[in-house]
Amino acid sequence: MPPVLALLRSDAADAQTPARQHERTLVLAAQQGDQRAFGHLVHAHQRRAYAIARAIVGTHEDAEDAVQDAFLHAYRALDRFLLDQPFGAWLHRIVANAALDVRRRGKVRDTDPLPEGAAARFRDPAEAADLRGRLRRGLATLTERQRAVIVLHDVQGFRHGEIGDFLGIPEGTSRSDLHHARAAMRASLAPAPTGRTAL
Repeated sequence: MPPVLALLRSDAADAQTPARQHERTLVLAAQQGDQRAFGHLVHAHQRRAYAIARAIVGTHEDAEDAVQDAFLHAYRALDRFLLDQPFGAWLHRIVANAALDVRRRGKVRDTDPLPEGAAARFRDPAEAADLRGRLRRGLATLTERQRAVIVLHDVQGFRHGEIGDFLGIPEGTSRSDLHHARAAMRASLAPAPTGRTAL
């Protein structure tokens, strides 16, 4: 099972498990001002938070910025967190919004614009640069939300329900966005016309 999916399985566990109870204890302590407790929460969720942010912004540097912004926002908003909801789902929505804000502010860097897993799929060195360029151009034609959905689903392996939670959209919207994003990417990756003329 991919590591990201394995991590997500823990979020689906019953709310009464010892791990979930421990997390609730940490959240309650953090709400009362215990910074060490919040540090433990950060440590427990930073891998998933980074994966979500990286899928949306595309670069390591901007993903780190988004995650830092998200954890700061979460810390400031802890008093509004309700203990009967999963902390991870609440946090990951904040991360997704922070990553989308980074993109909207135009902070996404020109270097390394593709998710790490996307370029690795292309094996032929002679075709890699051309395919990577077409993939980059294809991603650029998508809306921010479509790009986030296709990368979260096809590269990171998240399910539509999880993506809907992250982005604050219905599951059906995530499915629709993925359909349109894949169609746009297929068009961008189609071989260029050869330009042959009839004899």
